[in-house]
Amino acid sequence: MTQSEQKAIVASAAIDALIEHGEIFSGMKIGLGTGSTAEPAVRHLAKRIADGTLKDVKAVVTSFGTQNLCEELEIPVFSMNDKIIGGHLDLTIDGADEVDPFNNVIKGGGAALLREKIVAYNSSKFVIVADSTKIVKTLGTGFRLPVEIIGEARVPVIAALNALGAECFLREGVRKCGPVITDNGNQLLDIVWKEPVDPAEMEDKINSIVGVVENGFFTKNKPTVFTMNEDTKVIARQV
Repeated sequence: MTQSEQKAIVASAAIDALIEHGEIFSGMKIGLGTGSTAEPAVRHLAKRIADGTLKDVKAVVTSFGTQNLCEELEIPVFSMNDKIIGGHLDLTIDGADEVDPFNNVIKGGGAALLREKIVAYNSSKFVIVADSTKIVKTLGTGFRLPVEIIGEARVPVIAALNALGAECFLREGVRKCGPVITDNGNQLLDIVWKEPVDPAEMEDKINSIVGVVENGFFTKNKPTVFTMNEDTKVIARQV
């Protein structure tokens, strides 16, 4: 089974399981994430809306890409600031770059971490869909942690991150000259440690650095993680 096939299976199974258990229902306010695993989840949610299983679903998206996809699939999109949303969501569904044994998560490989965290941290329930390659023992030493920064603060922010033991890389654009610019007009650093760190502690320490907008450690709203086990069975993991 390819990684893409696994992502599609896990995403579809997660949506159906959440509907079956009454955790997704008509009239819900749902946050929709960004990336190659979130996309099949959005597509399967749209199928369940189209076949009449779900009605009056209100979506808040985390990137221009997901907004375009929702428009294509005729899923109504709102802002967190809209009165009908009221700054809070019933559920958020997203993918992840890494998930540790305590369901701490790294996100932001698709450069949407700020909006993803706004949505995830303002949701009653947070759900991650992840193929088995994303399940790891520790965070921060393999996949590089994204940190969204104000461009003018790049040098002092790097110095402060170096002092926390991290090695920093400015994310460069593909098929464009210069750094990646997020949907919010900021730049991204990708950072890594040689030794494991405490994700919850480091999430706060990084965000305390002047010039940092947000980082890709998600530790404060523990998700239910849907993934595939060694027997190719989709499982829901909670802590």
